[in-house]
Amino acid sequence: MPTGFGIVGTGMIADFHAKAIGDIRGAKLVGCFNRTMSKAETFAAEHGCQAYDTLEAMLDNPEIDIVTICTPSGAHLEPAVAAAKAGKHLLIEKPLEITLKRCDRIIDACEKAGVYLGTIFPSRFSPANIALKEAVDAGRFGKLTVGDTYVKWWRSQEYYDSGGWRGTWALDGGGAYMNQAIHNVDLLYWLMGDVEEVSAITGTLAHERIEVEDTGTAVVRFANGAIGTLQATTSAWPGLLKKTEIHGTEGSAIVEQDHILMWEFAKKNRKDAGIKKKFSKESATTGGAADPKAISYTGHMLQFKDFINAINNGTEPLVDGREGRKSVELILAIYQSSWTGKRVSLPLKRDPRRPA
Repeated sequence: MPTGFGIVGTGMIADFHAKAIGDIRGAKLVGCFNRTMSKAETFAAEHGCQAYDTLEAMLDNPEIDIVTICTPSGAHLEPAVAAAKAGKHLLIEKPLEITLKRCDRIIDACEKAGVYLGTIFPSRFSPANIALKEAVDAGRFGKLTVGDTYVKWWRSQEYYDSGGWRGTWALDGGGAYMNQAIHNVDLLYWLMGDVEEVSAITGTLAHERIEVEDTGTAVVRFANGAIGTLQATTSAWPGLLKKTEIHGTEGSAIVEQDHILMWEFAKKNRKDAGIKKKFSKESATTGGAADPKAISYTGHMLQFKDFINAINNGTEPLVDGREGRKSVELILAIYQSSWTGKRVSLPLKRDPRRPA
């Protein structure tokens, strides 16, 4: 029997989920649910699955093994908990949820139900980023000293005006950090290790009618002693490719989108020339730098395959729920620092309180 998928929420990102599922041998999109039935029916007709008018009806289908959550960020909790109680494994679009308390409720529900939980972070499945991770783990950088990531994107005012939930604390959970740069926030701590301390400034500089930040810079100290920066913005026209830089006492590497700009180590490796040649070509897409639809679904497909293999083999997926929680915690610490003007230590003891 194929691995059956059900999708909750049928907005833009759900199309990427459907295409990813369609490219996996042995996987099948069985059904979809949207609170507006006409939207579910339109999505189902396009992707060849069944539309459901209630979440409960979709969860009752025994052909569905995995549910992916594609609702606005602050609306992940309720369908996720319902799916877990129904015995369905869960793949949830980033962020896992918008508060630590809500993340923990999802994690607890999945652990109690004995189902797998994964958080969508396709950047971890980029071959260039995997090569970078392998170099870090092999100790090729020597002592890690600096880790930086930059997401300098552009979003028009029309983008924020296109949905009532966009740019709100209640459903977006934040702005350039929580919605856009969270991919590279996850990537940086995956490469550099956990963060101990953060100091940040954020602002809303280029957009109207939004509650959240469109620009921010954070300085972090990692548990290993290294320092770094996380820059996030949707106010940089025309939108630049995202970039990650890793430096140490014996090496430096820079990855822009999915290609390598620098790959230099004091101790040479016979594979280095091949890596530089393989990843020297520019990315075929802009990675959503100016258009959120201009991304590839390949990373989603690779993550879905990893998740299916984990279920089938009884192993851990590359990005489980607790890994997904870490990026939310770091971003909340960035917000707390920007609100208070003080350094913030991690782990957080509780969700920060947003000023009135």
